[in-house]
Amino acid sequence: MAAVTIAAYLTSPRGSGADSLALAIDGLPKTGAVAALEREEHQIAVMDAATTVMTTAAKPAVVSPAQVEEQAEEQQQQTQQAAQSQETAQTQDTAPAAPADPSSAEATGERLMLADGFASSQWSCLYDLWERESGWNVYAENPSSGAYGIPQALPGSKMASAGSNWQSSATTQIEWGLSYISSTYGTPCDAYDFDVDNGGY
Repeated sequence: MAAVTIAAYLTSPRGSGADSLALAIDGLPKTGAVAALEREEHQIAVMDAATTVMTTAAKPAVVSPAQVEEQAEEQQQQTQQAAQSQETAQTQDTAPAAPADPSSAEATGERLMLADGFASSQWSCLYDLWERESGWNVYAENPSSGAYGIPQALPGSKMASAGSNWQSSATTQIEWGLSYISSTYGTPCDAYDFDVDNGGY
């Protein structure tokens, strides 16, 4: 009788699934058959819950076109930032070292001048000449002419005859400069006078 009642309820327009079964069982007196039905109801409820979880987990995430575009822009920005960082690092690696201490270059200049046989009285002229030209900076470069280094050789690559490190060595630049002054003007004071009169030597 209980089974007939439950079956009738389940097949009615209002009856379906575990909810309908629970309502039908609640209306019956508690017997052994009812206990079995309650166990069956519990199993159906567990199965329904598992089915709901599986259905939810299986649904793919829905992404709007705007989100896709935003993610693409973020990725592009990250790529550009990485490229800029790499470019900056490469520039720092290839940049010349900080200019040598001018006072050190000046001391080298006086020593090499005397070693080349010039009189000590020529030192003030040599100092003033290269102070005017470059400030005794081995990396000094004239933006207009391209003259380079302490003696402002034009082009700077001329100084390679004194050493392959002509771009950064004060000693190499000074040796070349003294040789140039000797062969072209005779003495540092003669070179200085010409530089003052003509704005270059």
